[in-house]
Amino acid sequence: MTSSRLPGKVLKEAGGKPLLQILIERLKKVEQLNEICVATTINETDEPIVELIRKLNISCFRGSEEDVLSRVLGAAKMCHADIIVEITGDCPLIDPEIVSQVIDLYLHNECDYASNCEPITYPIGMDVQVFSVELLAMADKEGNLPEDREHVSWFIRRQPERFNHLTLFAPPALKYPDLSITLDEKEDYELIKCLYESLSKNNEFFTCYDMVNLLKSNEKLASLNKHIIRKEVIRN
Repeated sequence: MTSSRLPGKVLKEAGGKPLLQILIERLKKVEQLNEICVATTINETDEPIVELIRKLNISCFRGSEEDVLSRVLGAAKMCHADIIVEITGDCPLIDPEIVSQVIDLYLHNECDYASNCEPITYPIGMDVQVFSVELLAMADKEGNLPEDREHVSWFIRRQPERFNHLTLFAPPALKYPDLSITLDEKEDYELIKCLYESLSKNNEFFTCYDMVNLLKSNEKLASLNKHIIRKEVIRN
């Protein structure tokens, strides 16, 4: 709730729903998931998030604002999870099918870490990461860099020689890494709100294909957030 660039962003509404609720509803369409848990902070300012989660009957774990790794690990342990599928609150329009594909990539191959963002080939905002709770517990013990604590999977990602990484690459029709459907700034919210309210009229669970096609056909909408310079994201 205390985002410096867009305070309260996850509870801003589109189509009469908080964006966090939209994200949760989309994740519920991913058949492989056994449970959804929102990992928020112990800050009093995040009470509205907790109230919404209770209404939606979703698990909630509260932990450190700064040590995001320990917060996510605590959430996983509370849920007795074996595997973590990490989705950030900045991706409210995540495509359930893409989430499912990254999970399958992890489950059906020999790997320690699977994602669709090494390198990024999908539009930003479709980011999925999958790894085991056991591996994150190792990262919690050994990861002492500030980046390890802030960027949950960085301990794993910065050691490709030690941990086997697999990437789901976007098919040609979705290969638009310069498109941004992520929630950082006011203009991002305006774009996401327009996308949701336009596309959900026909299908509440519209796909990444639907979003890309609309943005390709509507330059005015696509240009809403093109000028935004994103915070530097740690990459391998």
